Amino acid sequence: MTKIKVLFVCLGNICRSPLAEAIFKHKVSQRGYHQFLEIDSCGTSNYHIGDTPDERTMTNALENGIVIHHRGRQLQSADLEYFDFILAMDKSNHQNILRLPKADQHQHKVFLMRSFDASDTHDEVPDPYYGGMRGFQEVFEILDRSTESFLQYLEQNYLNQK
Repeated sequence: MTKIKVLFVCLGNICRSPLAEAIFKHKVSQRGYHQFLEIDSCGTSNYHIGDTPDERTMTNALENGIVIHHRGRQLQSADLEYFDFILAMDKSNHQNILRLPKADQHQHKVFLMRSFDASDTHDEVPDPYYGGMRGFQEVFEILDRSTESFLQYLEQNYLNQK
């Protein structure tokens, strides 16, 4: 089985997308799928290339039993070709992804993260950057639910197809 390649995308790659990546990696590892998936995250902007995630994201992740190992990077056109699933945190990120050259050939790979949210509110993942720690916990809970549903989708459609 070839690896399924998953990319999480937000604006700066220091809050939402590295957290989604870390939560998803944790779930994948717990289920023993790590050899079947390649997981990364990036931002649509170039604000934080090479930076570690926001300290509040790191703190919140640790409080929830998740460790983040990531350095910020910017989304590249080549990512559209390389990754099988590209999960945008909000509509603005989604639009920016689809503005990349040749995006029309890969739009079937691009989803809003919350389209996999198990709750009935299929909205955006809010950006917690300008808020307090409560916002970071809310984002954690949204991403925990959404990545769980996304992993169940992969299990049903790809991972258990042996």
